[in-house]
Amino acid sequence: MQSPLYLVLAAALILPVATLAASPAAHDHGAATPQKIERNAGKKWHIDAPLRQGMNAMHKAVNRTLPLAHAGKARAADYDAFGAEVSKQVAFIVENCKLEPQADAQLHVVIGEILGGVDAAQGKEGEQARAAGVVKVAQALNTYGSHFNHSGWKAIALPH
Repeated sequence: MQSPLYLVLAAALILPVATLAASPAAHDHGAATPQKIERNAGKKWHIDAPLRQGMNAMHKAVNRTLPLAHAGKARAADYDAFGAEVSKQVAFIVENCKLEPQADAQLHVVIGEILGGVDAAQGKEGEQARAAGVVKVAQALNTYGSHFNHSGWKAIALPH
């Protein structure tokens, strides 16, 4: 069951990204273009302790669920637990993370991708998309690691 907090959180995270994508500079005559994440003048964005904590927890959740999903052994309960854990960490980050505005805007792009993966993992795009949802979260976390200065971050090995 979806909690109202999750829906409010999702709207709060997605609306700023949608607003950015709808700006005149991003006008593309109808084709929806995902917001691209950028570095801070070629450098990684600074993070804070709550962001580090939440992302580390999501990394663990992916590393726990991805092998099961890739092997075809994950069950609906595994995907649901994965989605609940990742959603919990996103809520924690939103409530506690305080980044400078430009870094925050970049983080919103990553969070939007993570939440899209959560939706798929929880079966909102059909049963066949659940494993792909875990992969999408892993890809978003890898993007995070390549754009944010999270010391000790290890990229997640993705299935081929």
